[in-house]
Amino acid sequence: MMQREPGKVSIVITNYNRGPYLIECLDSLQRQTYINKEIIIVDDASTDRSVDVVQAWCEANGIAGTDSVVLVRLPRNAGFSGAMTTGFFLARGEYIAVQDADDFSHPQRLEKQVAYLAGHPETALVGTNYAAFEEGEQRHYEPAQWLHYGDQIRKAYQNGGHCICHGTIMFRGEAFDRIGGLSRRIVGAEDYEFVVKFLNNQLQIANIPDILYYYRLHTHQRSLAYYTKKE
Repeated sequence: MMQREPGKVSIVITNYNRGPYLIECLDSLQRQTYINKEIIIVDDASTDRSVDVVQAWCEANGIAGTDSVVLVRLPRNAGFSGAMTTGFFLARGEYIAVQDADDFSHPQRLEKQVAYLAGHPETALVGTNYAAFEEGEQRHYEPAQWLHYGDQIRKAYQNGGHCICHGTIMFRGEAFDRIGGLSRRIVGAEDYEFVVKFLNNQLQIANIPDILYYYRLHTHQRSLAYYTKKE
């Protein structure tokens, strides 16, 4: 098995026709204060110019041909869970972080999540608070109100609830090696089941109350296909 690189964060992005949002997403990762990272982009057979956008961004940032960005083009659409798990398998880092292609992260996101996991060895996965926004000339950021913290997290899932935003999570690579990736059995709730797998395997999870992620609301976002609420 591939040896994980100590301290490295592997950021996994799955993309399907999110070309217009990729630059802001990638720029936010390039600006991270945490340096030891790699970006893994799994393009799920997009039909727009997403791949061209990524390649042009790599050229513009002087990282084309380096191992700091891994671009995988799936030959056919594998769906969210298939693309995400592909990225997890390619991750070399001690830590694996998720980033949605149409969102962006706070510059200190990775630094704070790594520090949390380093300071809490009993925790296998940590999410963060986030703010949602709609496109416009002046963005208004609305903090999430549905997340829970501490002991309330496990209680929420025991009651069938959900209180961790999948796009914000970072987890230990060894946890993925142990429990595997996302299921394809529950379309639309793959992220929910993935978090529950941690709890079912007696792994602790947590949330950081700081807003370290920015969630874009738009008419083509994946969640609207399964949920009527924007958040």
